[in-house]
Amino acid sequence: MRTRQILCPTDFSETASHALKYAIEMANFYKVGFRLLNVIEQPYGDENYQILAITPEELAENMEEDAAARMRDILSELNSDLPIETVLRHGSPATQILEEAKDSDVGMIVMASHGRTGLSHFLHANVAEEIVNKAACPVLVVK
Repeated sequence: MRTRQILCPTDFSETASHALKYAIEMANFYKVGFRLLNVIEQPYGDENYQILAITPEELAENMEEDAAARMRDILSELNSDLPIETVLRHGSPATQILEEAKDSDVGMIVMASHGRTGLSHFLHANVAEEIVNKAACPVLVVK
């Protein structure tokens, strides 16, 4: 852990922004770089069943451009002398986070938890919980 990068997945939420602060603090403490990861999920239809005026490929491209712009905004706000890499992946968040951690041989994952409880927790896949259970490296989950 002390010589390997920290992986910080983000969905650009307020909680993920809070987790990013922990990732930066850990990276500064251990003097290692970190990877900022965003996973772009396959878009699903909404409740209104609206007809899209663009193709699925155009929608995916727009989502990727938006994610890249948000990553650039985050990087411009960071005050760190450590190496920071940004990564965009496509697919299931849990699967892609675990693959990125393995492919990059990171020393730790620092990520946000959305803190769902009750029926909401039962109905929605908890990405943080899956990462904690399956990751080969330590995981810090931030509320």
